Amino acid sequence: MTGKRWPKLKQRAAELGLRGDEVLSEFPGHLAEAASEAAGSLLVVVGGDGTVNEVVNGVAGTAAELALLSSGTGEDFGRTHGVPDGFDEAVRTVLEGNTRTIDLGRVECEGSPPRFFANVGSAGMSGSVARRANAMTKVLGGKATFFYALTREFLAWRNTQVTVELDGGVRREGRLHDVIVANGNFHGGGMKLAPDARQDDGLFDVVTIGDVNKLDFLTTAPKLYSGRYIAHPKVELLRSSRVAVDAAEPLPLEVDGEPIGTTPALFEVVPAALRLRVPAA
Repeated sequence: MTGKRWPKLKQRAAELGLRGDEVLSEFPGHLAEAASEAAGSLLVVVGGDGTVNEVVNGVAGTAAELALLSSGTGEDFGRTHGVPDGFDEAVRTVLEGNTRTIDLGRVECEGSPPRFFANVGSAGMSGSVARRANAMTKVLGGKATFFYALTREFLAWRNTQVTVELDGGVRREGRLHDVIVANGNFHGGGMKLAPDARQDDGLFDVVTIGDVNKLDFLTTAPKLYSGRYIAHPKVELLRSSRVAVDAAEPLPLEVDGEPIGTTPALFEVVPAALRLRVPAA
């Protein structure tokens, strides 16, 4: 979708004073390769969370600075950092914004090489939601797409026995629905899954969602967008720099909305690993 719109977006960006070399994605991993070759530059990502994730995997820990013109399905990374939705305003942020240094996450899991993520990773039903949402048409927009995928997956999902290990020997074990490992605040097209997460404190906000049922879903789903779902008695918020997740049956994983593999998985914070252009205060 972004590729079709790019000629007009490029022209408008140039009119506003933003010019530079361009790289259009041609295959999975292409943007990570291109980003790593330009790791000392200001890199402007035109796309959604999946595009951001690919570029981050090319520049994590380098001197590169990332800026964002959101044009994707979820756009949750941009939402977390207050990047304007409007194209002109986002371009002005690229040109006039401030630089912020933020943490990244890194995950090792079954069936995938180690991977960085910028916003949120999860193990459980969210992995299946990501797969369904990515396979759907996006004509209804990100919020509707993710909520439809969430509803369909919830009706078929079966909670399983999960073990979560965190800093300081903290351990949770039982039938869980999801384990959300959040560096950012928003996920799934605007769901405020980690309302108080900070991106520069060296910690994840870890949300465990317990053995929820259909009634829980009906009464709590609307609260996902305000963050008030955290008050549900089957939801627990913890903080940790390291999160190990294992389950009786392999659970699907996703990072930044991209399916990547299954449990067992180890999530770790990588402090101060990305320089990001954000709106001026």
